[in-house]
Amino acid sequence: MTSSFDPRHVRRAFSRAAASYDAAAALQREVEKRLLESLDVGSGTGHATAAMKKRWPKAQVIALDLAEPMLREAKKQAGWWKPFTRVCADAQALPLLDQSVDVIYSNLCLQWVEDLPAVFAGFRRVLKPGGLLLCSTFGPETLIELRDAFSQADAVPHVSRFAPIAQFGDALMMAGFRDPVLDRDLFTLTYDDMTALMRELQAIGATNARHDRRHTLTGRGRFAAARAAYEPLRREDGKLPSSWEVIYAHAWAPEAGAPIREQGHDVASVPVSAIPIRRRTP
Repeated sequence: MTSSFDPRHVRRAFSRAAASYDAAAALQREVEKRLLESLDVGSGTGHATAAMKKRWPKAQVIALDLAEPMLREAKKQAGWWKPFTRVCADAQALPLLDQSVDVIYSNLCLQWVEDLPAVFAGFRRVLKPGGLLLCSTFGPETLIELRDAFSQADAVPHVSRFAPIAQFGDALMMAGFRDPVLDRDLFTLTYDDMTALMRELQAIGATNARHDRRHTLTGRGRFAAARAAYEPLRREDGKLPSSWEVIYAHAWAPEAGAPIREQGHDVASVPVSAIPIRRRTP
């Protein structure tokens, strides 16, 4: 399958953003907190890894990231009293033994993965029977205002598109996970202007990674047109809104030898229509 994401661009973007990520990643920290609450404790730059090591001091905790500079930043979260292993690898090709992991925790990483069933199959492979997968990702309403503004200025996509919650649930089922539970939040962040939003996206590495993105400079004219299209959304407080849809999921690995499908029926089922939508503004 041809990917719509450029993995080399993703690696470069997050490598460049490693030093600035924590200062700009307020939303990522909030999502990390809510995801950790689901796990009842309490990688990127290692905050969640350190929290899990604190919760389970005798466990082997591995921080895995595609960008080596992110792992260098993660080292700052560890100390001689709570060390954890750091591994530079792709989530789509985990360098881990079959059935060797009790918990996989992935916070706002999977939106950059094109083949979700394949990556979930890899997660299932390394999880022990009954092991827990806990993850979050961005949904398709993320940055919808910015996407619409650029669409009025340029026919080339400027904002990455992310999988909807139904596709995320389907991918878990295809991989054979049991009893998946999905939820989502819609956050609204505000910015002084579109330039401030674009600078924050660059600081956290969340730049456009699509293969069909413009590979030359966008140009002042297109930016000005997009800015003019965004301006009518300015709120009474003078700020520009930016939507961020976050999808959460947790599910359990099946027993050893369990097929992905049994007698023509999915092992796991997700009532997508019943998934609650909570809308909050941090």
